[in-house]
Amino acid sequence: MTEQATVFVVDDDEAARESLRWLLESVGHRVRCHASAREFLAAWDRAAPGCLVLDVRMPGMSGMELQEHLKTEEGCLPVIIVTGHGDIPMAVRAMRGGAVDFLQKPYNDQIMLDRIQQALDLCRQRRREHLRQARIQAAYQHLTPREAEVAARVVLGKANKVIAIEMGLSLKTVEAHRANVMEKMRAGSLSELVRMFVRLGLVSDEESLGEAAHGVWPDDRYGRKYGTRTG
Repeated sequence: MTEQATVFVVDDDEAARESLRWLLESVGHRVRCHASAREFLAAWDRAAPGCLVLDVRMPGMSGMELQEHLKTEEGCLPVIIVTGHGDIPMAVRAMRGGAVDFLQKPYNDQIMLDRIQQALDLCRQRRREHLRQARIQAAYQHLTPREAEVAARVVLGKANKVIAIEMGLSLKTVEAHRANVMEKMRAGSLSELVRMFVRLGLVSDEESLGEAAHGVWPDDRYGRKYGTRTG
C-alpha cells in the first residue's frame, strides 16, 4: 500500500480518544479522531486505506450500528471494537460482524497496537483482492460475445471439438476464440482462467469440477499447453 494508512478512532469519550491518539502517533501511525459515528461518516474518504477503532456505546448511531452500516459499503475498513461495558453476546455479535477483535477498556496498549497492525495488514490484503477483482472484471468486459460463449464452455472442461459442435463453428474458429480469451484475460493456464470465472461468479466451484478442476486440458493447435496433460 503506497498511500499511508489512517487509523480512525470513533469514541464519544474525549479523554479516551486523545489517549489512543497519543499512543498511535507515538509509533508513527496517522490518526483521525471523531466523537460520533455520524461525524466519522461525514468525513470519511471511502477510498482511503486504514482501519477503525470503534467504541460501542455512543449517542445517536452506536458502534455496533456503524459496524453494520460499514458492511454495506465498498470500502475495506477493518474494525476493532472497544467498550467499557461489554458482554459475551455483544462480543459474539461484533466478531460475527467481521470485527478484528473486541477489546474491553482498559485494554493493554501492546495488544491494541498488535490488533491495529493486524487490521492494517487485512486492509492491504482486501485492497489487493479488490484491485485484482476489478482487473479481472475489466478484462472480461473486453471479450466479444462469441469469445465469452466459448470461454463459458472452456471453463467447464469441454474440448474444442465439443464446443465447435455445440456452437456450430469450425474447430479453427473455436481455437482462435480460445486463444483470444486466454490473451485478453491474461490467464497463464486454463486452471487460472477457471479461477477467474469462479471469482466473477460466472461458474461455481462445483460446475468447474472434473477436467477443469484437475488441470487436465488438451493441447491447443499452436503447440502450447494450457495446464497439465496426463496420460
